[in-house]
Amino acid sequence: MSGHRTIGEVNPRPAAPQGKPPPGAAAVFGSALPYAELFAHILATDGVAQGLIGPREVPRLWDRHLLNCAVLADLMDPRPPTLVDIGSGAGLPGMVLAMLLPDVQVILLEPMERRCRFLAGCRAALGLRNVTVLRGRAEDAAVRADVATARAVAPLHRLAELAVAVTRPGGMVLAIKGSSAGEELKRARPVLRRLGARNAEVVRAGHGKVVPATTVVRFFAR
Repeated sequence: MSGHRTIGEVNPRPAAPQGKPPPGAAAVFGSALPYAELFAHILATDGVAQGLIGPREVPRLWDRHLLNCAVLADLMDPRPPTLVDIGSGAGLPGMVLAMLLPDVQVILLEPMERRCRFLAGCRAALGLRNVTVLRGRAEDAAVRADVATARAVAPLHRLAELAVAVTRPGGMVLAIKGSSAGEELKRARPVLRRLGARNAEVVRAGHGKVVPATTVVRFFAR
């Protein structure tokens, strides 16, 4: 992986038993799998201790969180030079995408200081030189990225305004959503029209790689 330390230099701690990658994880993460294993361990320990991940989520870290986020990379082709992860929280999906896309500069945008400290610690432990942790809110940040991502940040009509604020003209927005994504998109269409967003649709990422495939609302900034 270009632009990274080797795993040997990171000195990862042994992965917790519940953090063991499931079958199929290697196909999704490829050479980034050791990074993902270390990140899973950090989430299962420090992430839980700091309230960023619920204890009940630990057994589901791979299927519900890591793999669910990783397949967003399938929707980014050609690889964008810059990506901003809005309200990054525990680093999902931004930190995961940074592992998979070492040539992409990933900005983890997070308003809470303690979460920023957690993200900075993850970046250091993983040796991800393509990651910048930026404390701030999307509406105030002086950021214009090629791609904006978000997961569990806000309803789509509000998220659209936040995403457009940090995306360059013509840039792509990828919002991970749940089973009600279609209804959420329908309610958000007046806002999307006002913002000049184009080609808004619900897409599925990771068919044949993860079950179920990740539901994503995708649109392009004016």
